[in-house]
Amino acid sequence: MKNNEAKVREMVREGYGKIAKQKSSCCGCGCDSITNVSEQVGYTKVELKSVPEGADLNLGCGNPVALASLKEGEIVIDLGSGGGLDCFLAANKVGTKGKVIGVDMTAEMLDQARANCRKGKFTNVEFRLGEIENLPVADNTADVIISNCVINLSPNKPRVFEEAYRVLRPNGRLMISDMVLLKEIPEAIVKNVEAYIGCIAGAEKRQDYLNQIKRAGFNKVEILEENKLPFEVLVSDATAQQVMKQLKITKKKAKEIFGSVVSIKVTATKPKQT
Repeated sequence: MKNNEAKVREMVREGYGKIAKQKSSCCGCGCDSITNVSEQVGYTKVELKSVPEGADLNLGCGNPVALASLKEGEIVIDLGSGGGLDCFLAANKVGTKGKVIGVDMTAEMLDQARANCRKGKFTNVEFRLGEIENLPVADNTADVIISNCVINLSPNKPRVFEEAYRVLRPNGRLMISDMVLLKEIPEAIVKNVEAYIGCIAGAEKRQDYLNQIKRAGFNKVEILEENKLPFEVLVSDATAQQVMKQLKITKKKAKEIFGSVVSIKVTATKPKQT
């Protein structure tokens, strides 16, 4: 099992390293235009203009910062911080008295995020190399944890939620945007490398995902939003097109499969007494 987990992580690390070098992507969200797609998943034009160019790699499936109700002075951790988009938006919310820590296991992503940080002259953002299953963060550090279309990529999701619980302070908040399944998808897609990197093959069934959060110790687990991404956007994604071609999936069948995939925004709280 551990060997399999290591293979999955290496596959994801390699795939996202390439994405960082290309400076753009489409994690299940389409490729007609980075700005247009980002707006479709919940970012405003004002937010996108407030971050350094190159921070938005179109890797998200939502805007967790928008619903996190961040307060000045809070400490925020972003699981799978990519080019730094959500970190920079969070940094604007928490101010100079607060701090944002982005964690990513891909060195190329960290290089880009740090360059974006310097470009934007952020003094309250730090990026750390590490796996979200083994966070390089001390216990009871954060007030809020955010994550955007990343946890579905983990081969050990229960461990991710356990780590999130560990580093949150009592009464700390979890705010996640992620992809989940309404029903099982074909086995051929589950085993497909491109589909995994495209945030589809690694997605859990919705209730299983919520149960994993609860088992980690969180309470007040709630889906705040649930959205199906437009089919036209999904099939314009280069990764989706590659998977469809490899597996000889018709457009009609693709519509059925993608109909099983939804983007959710989930919130949860670490109890005061632990």
